[in-house]
Amino acid sequence: MVLEAETIFLVDLLAIFAIYVIVNLSLNLEFGYTGIPNFGKVLAVGAGAFVAASIPGRIFANIAGIEGDYIENNLAIVSQINVWLVDNTGIGFAVFFLTLGIAAGVGGGLGLLTSYPAIRLRGDYLAITLLAFGESIRIIGNNFKPLVGGTLGVQVPDPLAFLPNELRFPIATVGLILIAIVVYLYSEKLIRSPLGRMLRAVRDNEVAAESLGKNSTQIRIKIIMVSAALAAIGGALYAFYVGGTIAFAYDRASWTFWPFLMILIGGLANNKGVIIGTLLFVTLRKFIIFFKDSLQGFVPFDVVWLDFLLLGIILLAVLLYRPQGIFVEKPTPTISMNSDREVSGLKKVFAFFFK
Repeated sequence: MVLEAETIFLVDLLAIFAIYVIVNLSLNLEFGYTGIPNFGKVLAVGAGAFVAASIPGRIFANIAGIEGDYIENNLAIVSQINVWLVDNTGIGFAVFFLTLGIAAGVGGGLGLLTSYPAIRLRGDYLAITLLAFGESIRIIGNNFKPLVGGTLGVQVPDPLAFLPNELRFPIATVGLILIAIVVYLYSEKLIRSPLGRMLRAVRDNEVAAESLGKNSTQIRIKIIMVSAALAAIGGALYAFYVGGTIAFAYDRASWTFWPFLMILIGGLANNKGVIIGTLLFVTLRKFIIFFKDSLQGFVPFDVVWLDFLLLGIILLAVLLYRPQGIFVEKPTPTISMNSDREVSGLKKVFAFFFK
């Protein structure tokens, strides 16, 4: 069975949507809830992709006894690994989840590294510094060939190699959506916790939060590390999905500016808004890429720039006419001290005798 073009289009759209949801939820924790303008988001995403490109293939090759330089003979070695994975599905999934864990750890470590300027700088200075951090991952990947093959890139083993070709991408997309749902639920639980309320307090008035005994420095470090770990998982999943990694694919437009635009469209500090903004953006960009060649005769410029132009116009329109996004931030739920229904235990006893 061969998948129809429309089915392939939809499957790919949902897969990219799920990956961007993971990255955007992590950015929303930093920027939406904590007020940290992380213009170096590509650093964590790229790090996760580089982990997926460099570690699992070498592990599989060692287990399967496949010899040769992994970078120089990458295509041949990965082809042999994929054949070997057909009969070793359990090992494939074990290494896959191990890779996600390593990617999260590396991302968290880089988050800790980038948190030091974040706790000392504010505003434009912080944004520029984090932007420079983000550029470093692409430069390292392009120039350090043993990592991800330099400018040629590397192939990534496929844990779903045992599936028929027509089922591989649909099953992978379902898996990506399930992981995105888990990340969404985790993010919702986090922002409803005491830590989530502290994030808003630090964002809205850091001095007031510190006057109440809250350590804003530790809060910033924690949230940057958590956010970077989630973004790195998204980067690793993207590398597994596309089946390869090349350094220049992890540029600041695709993995920093577009995520900012998505959460601005949906609404800052609102995870439902992140979902809607991501879906609208990814769908629109997918349609532009799919149909732009047919518009070549109707526009006075090369259609290769059409998606950047239209999406830039959308950004300006959102900032001018709907800066709060589609979904505005909801107030933090608090307990009413005047409601007898919310008084429990010993408080009810005192309420009975002293009413």
